[in-house]
Amino acid sequence: MDIGYTEAHLRAAAVDAVRAPSLHNTQPWRFRLREGGIEVLADPTRRLPASDPSGWAVRIACGAALFNLRMALAVAGRPARVRLRPDPAEPDLLARLVPDVARRPTPAEQSLYAAIPRRFSNRLPFWPDPVPADARWRLGEAARGEQCWLELLIGVSAVTAFGEIARGAHRVLERDPAYRAERVRWLREEPAPDGVPVSAGGPQSEPQDVLPARGFGGRDRAPGRDFEPEPLVGVLGSAGNTAVDQVIAGQALQRLLLAATDVGLSVSLLSQPIEVPTAREQLRLSLGRLGTPQMVLRIGYGQPGRPTPRRSIDDVLDLPVVPA
Repeated sequence: MDIGYTEAHLRAAAVDAVRAPSLHNTQPWRFRLREGGIEVLADPTRRLPASDPSGWAVRIACGAALFNLRMALAVAGRPARVRLRPDPAEPDLLARLVPDVARRPTPAEQSLYAAIPRRFSNRLPFWPDPVPADARWRLGEAARGEQCWLELLIGVSAVTAFGEIARGAHRVLERDPAYRAERVRWLREEPAPDGVPVSAGGPQSEPQDVLPARGFGGRDRAPGRDFEPEPLVGVLGSAGNTAVDQVIAGQALQRLLLAATDVGLSVSLLSQPIEVPTAREQLRLSLGRLGTPQMVLRIGYGQPGRPTPRRSIDDVLDLPVVPA
């Protein structure tokens, strides 16, 4: 009889789960072993009150960690069946995984899993090399594989129109002193297990940039020089905007990021137009899509990204108490 997942299964999979991205690298997740199942929980103590008052970013991050868990368990020959938001009485419990029929991992699962330790956000300018059609198709398939959609904005006019929405949202956010102070609190000038290191911050933004950038203390640029003249921008969306939709979108985001890594692409996340409700609705209307935009991505070829720090696995696990 299958007794379910064990502490060894959870610890091995959690090593990969914590490599998921999160807003300001807050790592707002916990993983619990209960009755042979692995549960993914939001950690409310790590939610950003000014940047993420609704908990949207926490659920996106936990969905991304959930996808990594799924891939780790599948490659270990212990694939999972997943139930989202299994207990309405426990709103921070976002997913429960129980063992499915044992099988060999598929080639797609193996490729996505192999990309987990190589996926880093890249805030540096990308090279002018265009992203080929087959790679763009694969990114769309990754989103569709998790019940989401991806709209790629290609060409100067489409990106410029999006840039106006994004810069407007950025200005709204930057007018909030609490938002600015929160970002500074998660900037790390010394080694730390979380937050954004100054070395990963990317160059400072300039007024002429097409897309906005958060001020994470990156190095200055030559005045008047473009950051990136014509970036490839992708908008990831889901069917709705419930808590379950957001967890689904987090899984789609991570699958897309791993697919991009697998074909040699770099990606950075641009969430300002998602964080401001009016900008999010303006973006949705501009795309003419049903559903809700959940994340914006800047995609291209560039220098290898840098890993950001991660907390100890023991800091994110909740294990059953063994009676003395």
